[in-house]
Amino acid sequence: MSTTRYLLILPLMAVIAYLAIVALVYFSQRSLLYPGAGATPAAEHAAWGESVRVKTPDGEMLLGLHSQGDSDKPCVLLFFGNGDRVDNYAFLAQALAARGIGLLAISYRGYPGSTGSPSEQGLLTDGMAAFDWLSARCRSEIVVLGRSLGTGVAVNTAAERPVAGVILVSPYLSVLSVAQRHYPYLPAKLLLKDPFRSDLRIGKVRQPKLFLHGRLDDSIPLSSGQALYEIAPEPKQMLIYDGAGHNDIFTDSMVDDVIRFVEALAENRP
Repeated sequence: MSTTRYLLILPLMAVIAYLAIVALVYFSQRSLLYPGAGATPAAEHAAWGESVRVKTPDGEMLLGLHSQGDSDKPCVLLFFGNGDRVDNYAFLAQALAARGIGLLAISYRGYPGSTGSPSEQGLLTDGMAAFDWLSARCRSEIVVLGRSLGTGVAVNTAAERPVAGVILVSPYLSVLSVAQRHYPYLPAKLLLKDPFRSDLRIGKVRQPKLFLHGRLDDSIPLSSGQALYEIAPEPKQMLIYDGAGHNDIFTDSMVDDVIRFVEALAENRP
């Protein structure tokens, strides 16, 4: 092959390789965004609480774990991260139960124990269905707590349902903005099916909000959480944990901050 012909073919090969990468990312993006979906079956015996079933308006059946609190205490509704599962939160359920606070954690559609396949619209529907299920059983206020991917579900639920307060652990401005940061060489805005635009929904969330973020978070950078905090309406508060990253943020001290926020909401109710 002549040098001239080689120099002509080389850019074409690079373009084909790039398009192949773009196509691979496009078709595999939901397995990347929802790595916990269908990974393992649900545990036969719950690590905490009672196994419950939550039916969604579009016919899916979600597994939930529910710990009943005192009738005069708030209930917490948990939306976990993309690779997480409901039975990982015994530590939180126990800490809340010690204060009489109930907890419901749901397994999103397509995740262990639940039917269906995950998508942004599906998870947002799951969030509202979980709130409606809990509101029929909780005699007091409901506080939504979202972690990582679940912060987008929490923000939407708070925008659409009468929650008493919102706790966002490692939140993002949008999944789109996080994707653009991690994959600057890809046209994420054109490719992404599930952008989770919390930045477009947070303006409707007028309830008290607590933002919690690790300064060392390299999955969802602190700057993304701060950007969402800046555009969020009052009342709001942000706590930054200097030694925490993305997966080690749930310490005893952090859980104490969560409980203080929840109890303060109950104390300030009319």
